[in-house]
Amino acid sequence: MKISSAWLHEYLPIQKSPEELDQLLTDTGLEVEGFETIESVKGGLQGVVVAEVVECEQHPNADRLKVTKVNNGTEILQVVCGAPNVAVGQKVILAQVGAVLYPKPDEPLKMKVSKIRDVESYGMLCAEDELGLGTSHDGILVLSPDAKPGTPAAEYLELESDVQIEIGLTPNRADAMGHIGVARDVLAYLACHEGSTAKLQLKETKKLQKESDLPVAVSVENTERCPRYMGVSISGVEVKPSPAWLQNRLRAVGLSPINNVVDVTNYVMRELGTPLHAFDADVVNGQVIVRTAKTGEKITTLDGVERELNEEDLVIANASEAMCIAGVFGGNQSGISDTSKNVFLEAAYFQPVSVRKTAKRHGLSTDASFRFERGVDVDLVPYALERAAQLIQEVAGGQIGMEVVDLYPNPIARRNVTLRYARVNQVLGHEIEKTTIRGILTSLDFEILSENNDSLELSVPNYRVDVDREIDVIEEILRIYGFNQIPLPEKLNTSLVLSEKPDLERLGVNLAEVLAGTGFHEMMNNSLTSPQYAEKLGGNQFQVSNAVSMLNPLSQDLAVMRQSLLFQAMETAAHNQNRQNPDLRLFEFGKTYSVDNGNYAENKRLLLLMTGNKLEESWAQKSEKSTLFTLKGVVNNLFERLGLIGLLQEEAMSEQEVLADGYQVRILKNVVGTIGWVNPKVKKHFGVKQDVFVADLDWDAILASLKLAKTQYKELPKTFEVRRDFSLLLDSKVRFSEIEQIARKADKKILQKVGLFDVYEGKNLQEGKKSYAVSFTFQDPELTLKDAQVDRIMNTIRAELEKQLGAELR
Repeated sequence: MKISSAWLHEYLPIQKSPEELDQLLTDTGLEVEGFETIESVKGGLQGVVVAEVVECEQHPNADRLKVTKVNNGTEILQVVCGAPNVAVGQKVILAQVGAVLYPKPDEPLKMKVSKIRDVESYGMLCAEDELGLGTSHDGILVLSPDAKPGTPAAEYLELESDVQIEIGLTPNRADAMGHIGVARDVLAYLACHEGSTAKLQLKETKKLQKESDLPVAVSVENTERCPRYMGVSISGVEVKPSPAWLQNRLRAVGLSPINNVVDVTNYVMRELGTPLHAFDADVVNGQVIVRTAKTGEKITTLDGVERELNEEDLVIANASEAMCIAGVFGGNQSGISDTSKNVFLEAAYFQPVSVRKTAKRHGLSTDASFRFERGVDVDLVPYALERAAQLIQEVAGGQIGMEVVDLYPNPIARRNVTLRYARVNQVLGHEIEKTTIRGILTSLDFEILSENNDSLELSVPNYRVDVDREIDVIEEILRIYGFNQIPLPEKLNTSLVLSEKPDLERLGVNLAEVLAGTGFHEMMNNSLTSPQYAEKLGGNQFQVSNAVSMLNPLSQDLAVMRQSLLFQAMETAAHNQNRQNPDLRLFEFGKTYSVDNGNYAENKRLLLLMTGNKLEESWAQKSEKSTLFTLKGVVNNLFERLGLIGLLQEEAMSEQEVLADGYQVRILKNVVGTIGWVNPKVKKHFGVKQDVFVADLDWDAILASLKLAKTQYKELPKTFEVRRDFSLLLDSKVRFSEIEQIARKADKKILQKVGLFDVYEGKNLQEGKKSYAVSFTFQDPELTLKDAQVDRIMNTIRAELEKQLGAELR
């Protein structure tokens, strides 16, 4: 949020530099994120003064030029001028030699002594556009006769140099959405630390009295969403540009002036934090109704976009149509225009939740919705209306056309909180004087209802929507007292925290480091996704009916909680592919969500994705594509790191909708994941052109299996290993994992490794057959093996392979 230093100082008893305000505001919880010097006119018109034309003669060498002599308050200067309206006796603006003007922001114009048609000129008499004050170039700017020569132009034109302060406003600090809220914190800080007795004083207003006849009937049909609504009409206004002081204030906080009426509403909103809205009273046509929108009702907002309203949207309407989306955005037809003569001014308190839902539903974020969503001060609404109405009368004229309407059927009561002194000292670890505590609270507008030696009974102002409990009040005391004022203890006591082993969080980090070491990059995708993925691509595996839907989605692309990590991983793959990065190794730890018959489920998973080449192109090796078995090797490494590789089993994949083929991974009877490649339909949907291999692992199931893992240590063997090979002719459907399982069952003592070192299919083999070359490695860590021992085991393995798989030795 942007605030103006000059504006803020209207409420402060002493001047504070931007650097001092930075420290002060940050200490009180309003973190300053930056400063920017704001000038009404770029350069501040340095070296530009008021001057008087004392002579004006025709240029001897040019018909359209005049040679003038002007008094700048200290001397008479000769200036050549081409303006048709220059004349003796005029008070004008003179840009002296050395001054720099910015007729265009990026094109500085520096004044210097020049010869124009052989006549020297010591400066320039300026038109409006040359000063950067407007667009008119019809002639020089002629000032009032009482203008004094030598007066700096910036001073005469009431131009200000200001410092814009950017505050990182947290959502709970709704009270600081206007300058008075920020000033309140500064004054509380000054009272606590510098002994200031200054109190926050609002600008004086008077009760609005009817002066003309412009009645408007006001009614509120939904008092839950609009607890308080106030309005008044003003007749006979003159819509025109705002005076300089008002334009300067708005520019200082990043707003562009529009017209005097609208500028007043924006000014009061930035002053008090209370949004207002001005309607053209002739469009209102004598009636204002606060109601919810009708089915199919539409409105064209100020940005020129036609929007279809939802039945939950609150609108401000006349007798025939909606004029404004309440608390969010005004309508294009009912706003103030240059031809408006009568105004209906609105000040209200809208329910924050209602405004937030409407703003999100329509994808709108305005200054008004920003404030209403967080909760404005319902008790400040009458003052805001009076303040705005009187300012409109000051800058646009007009008369109050009706008695003020204030519809507030169910007043919002202030909350009461009990504060114990002992609790304050306990939480802060430091004793604060009771008088200091009371002073801080009263400076923040907390009302002390009663007190004793032990506690205070407090009434919380309604604008502090975030203060409900005793601990909230303690936080208020601490931020004004200052975190830096709490002394550090001489010693720090702590307790040893016992945690269960293994440390599951650390385990996940370790595996992420393992994956990073093998060339993987971590993805972090949103848990919200599009329901179209389940509808179009999920088939029976992922269905929209099982998706957890958002009650108030930000958009249709973020309407449900994800049921799988795969679809967003494919989004990431497509995003990289479209930016010439097709060789990917990606992983993500994330949760999936589902609902079945009202039962909600949450499952943490680990997804690995691999596509493109294994390694970057190099002279030392050929480019080679990643395969399913490349990914399988990575998965096996992970399970080996977890100590579960010995329990891992593979089996044919059950029916899948998103994977074309692959296999399931089990630990005992529990399926812990699936490895396969993404089917063409899914690839086509995301526009991915190459094969994509994924491993979708159930991280919760894997963690539950860790109790089965055993860490064992053994010495290096003293003997040599023995290797034997089989060349097997098998059906093409047989997997190597089946051969390995049969071999492991044949011997569990000296058979150390089973490997596959050659696969052949094709010429000289029957159709439906393939050849596997399988190695078997034997070793006894203590005794040297004999051929008879190994032969006996190999014969058993061969017999079982023939029996169970129909294998033949080649």
